[in-house]
Amino acid sequence: QVQLVESGGGLVQAGGSLRLSCAASGISFIASTVGWYRQAPGKRRELVADIPSSGNTDYADSVKGRFTIYRDNAKNTVYLQMNSLKPEDTAVYYCNAHGPWTPDTWGQGTQVTVSS
Repeated sequence: QVQLVESGGGLVQAGGSLRLSCAASGISFIASTVGWYRQAPGKRRELVADIPSSGNTDYADSVKGRFTIYRDNAKNTVYLQMNSLKPEDTAVYYCNAHGPWTPDTWGQGTQVTVSS
């Protein structure tokens, strides 16, 4: 069964940090591109960061220098370290995986709320 399970969301004050985790099962993790997306109320879902099997990362301009995405292939897990959080980072964060042997798969989402 293909499954992505996110964790690590919560409530934090502006300037604080959180680390999100996305644990994968049932997919060819090493060959997959894994990304973090977010959706704020009334807004479209947007890419925050992703990391393909090569390890080359890509970030939205709004999070460059503050967020870091990295993967642990031995644990089938991708992390999103979020520092210097801002109220505008408030959203539901979703993990996504896709690849040559992995169907487009989404996690259930985890809420991140940043208070001012």
